[in-house]
Amino acid sequence: MKFSLIICTYMRPEPLLKLLHSVKRQTLYPDEILIVDGSLNKHTENILIQNQFQNLKYFLIDESDRGLTKQRNFGINNISETTEIVCFLDDDTILEIDYFENLLDTYKLFPDALGVGGYISNEVKWENAGPNIIPEINEFYFDGWKRKDGSRFVLRKKLNLDSDQPPGFSPSFSHGRSVGFLPPSNKIYQVEQLMGGVSSFRKSVFEKFLFSPYFEGYGLYEDADFTLRVAKTGKLYLNTAARLSHFHEPSGRPNQYKYGKMVVRNGWYVWRVKNPNPNIEDCLKWNAITILLTLIRFTNIITEKNRKEAFTEAVGRTVGWWSLLFNKPKQK
Repeated sequence: MKFSLIICTYMRPEPLLKLLHSVKRQTLYPDEILIVDGSLNKHTENILIQNQFQNLKYFLIDESDRGLTKQRNFGINNISETTEIVCFLDDDTILEIDYFENLLDTYKLFPDALGVGGYISNEVKWENAGPNIIPEINEFYFDGWKRKDGSRFVLRKKLNLDSDQPPGFSPSFSHGRSVGFLPPSNKIYQVEQLMGGVSSFRKSVFEKFLFSPYFEGYGLYEDADFTLRVAKTGKLYLNTAARLSHFHEPSGRPNQYKYGKMVVRNGWYVWRVKNPNPNIEDCLKWNAITILLTLIRFTNIITEKNRKEAFTEAVGRTVGWWSLLFNKPKQK
């Protein structure tokens, strides 16, 4: 299967170079690599001139195409006509040697797959717990594996606000558990959400769907919006054997106030993509969880070292929630 790799980047030349070296070591190499660079300087371009990679096409885009969703759509519009699968990677990831091989094999095993996601393996410690355990309140258990549950989910369990869907599926009140809650079992799981920077799709998907222009700039939750829309028309899968590491490079990210505001407003937008006409119970739960997570972020001013970041994010979440009363996001 011929496949293209699109990497959208912004002011991260060194992390991008590390990623490309891991791509170079792959057992299955992309038929083309498109670097869509929104940087404000030529550092990334220069580092790619100094380090040559096979099948690489470089695009330094201007202001009109800058931003994650715009850059992804730009890449989609410039892939080869012979491409069958389009892969996306964040520029601060590093692949295990058989990442693409396992990812592409999924399409052969599941011919109905419209999209397949890879698995981030360096963020959570899992334990193989067997089939018959009863997890503690501070643990999450799935498919014979367990991990420590974050304080936010522990509190949500106590308040009966936890997700009622498996990982990778959004409940009717949103605030579900992401594919990050799937264990490193080497299995393939059906999902309805994928992480955009660790994803792939059949080229035919883009004849009907593109990434929404609503998610400007950093584009928080743009992947949830896109994959929820695609999942309404066919099946998506996550292959936990297609592994990579994600290092969350801090450069290129918005300030905490903007991030907090985006968490709430973009979260509301994605909730309505999944459930455009929520009932009263769904509305109460969505708002209750949103307020709860904001209050927890305020308490982090005391419990965490980065007090200023916790405060500004909490204020951003608060402003974002109040803004929904007067100016709800409109779908584009």
